[in-house]
Amino acid sequence: MNHPENSQLGKASAYIDQYDASLLFPIARAGKRAEIGIAAAAPFFGADIWTAFELSWLNLRGKPQVALGHFTVPCETPNIIESKSFKLYLNSFNNTQFADVDAVKTRLRADLSEAVWRDTALATSARGPALASIGVRILLPELFDREPVYELDGLSLDRLDVECSRYTPAPDLLKVLPDEAPVSEVLVSNLLKSNCLVTGQPDWGSVQISYTGAPIDQEGLLQYLVSFRNHNEFHEQCVERIFMDLWTRCKPLKLAVYARYTRRGGLDINPFRTSYPQALPPNTRAARQ
Repeated sequence: MNHPENSQLGKASAYIDQYDASLLFPIARAGKRAEIGIAAAAPFFGADIWTAFELSWLNLRGKPQVALGHFTVPCETPNIIESKSFKLYLNSFNNTQFADVDAVKTRLRADLSEAVWRDTALATSARGPALASIGVRILLPELFDREPVYELDGLSLDRLDVECSRYTPAPDLLKVLPDEAPVSEVLVSNLLKSNCLVTGQPDWGSVQISYTGAPIDQEGLLQYLVSFRNHNEFHEQCVERIFMDLWTRCKPLKLAVYARYTRRGGLDINPFRTSYPQALPPNTRAARQ
């Protein structure tokens, strides 16, 4: 079982520029999920949506190729991939020759699938369910101008002039307005900030909360989101904590939480969790990304 403190986070790292799948460092989701009350099946679906802005390799004539990579890791997988290890792994492609972009895509899917299913029975076969679980899309330069920039849709919580004094997660700030009729609404904030679990470096994000149910007190919700400001946790874990706090305290009929974090090391991570089956949001970056 890998632990975050044993990863390359916060350590001087040699940059390997020849392909090396062993650089990937998976971390089990179960430990952090237990902290937020998930002992068995999680009450949500979703995925971790990654973008790699620094993807490169050599063709068979030794000429460098560049691309953008989009990766989708279902949240049902038992492991996350620690982001610095992902960066080091992608850098190992830099001086490695591949026949074509399909060969790169196949190698990425196989390695990432093995990592997120490692130490489970499904990891034993490269042709099994693990391989099919990871989405990989590679965009070559001729498609770069089709990559739009969009902000998250919804009513901005940041318009509220609230006093903020708590900077570690405070779920007691969450409450509903029980005497009002149920609503369906989408709320957004650009004020989400947390810190890396290991290094303490800041992680900046925007968050979108979609729900149906008793109206959630918006001032309390904004104060709650701000309360993550000094909290140390990985992106995926923060979004699951937000989901579970809303799910257990506000008891919506439907709930979806989506965060887009700014990139670090050429990678951004954008977790999406929903209480009901629906299509994943498109991987369109925000201006800060």
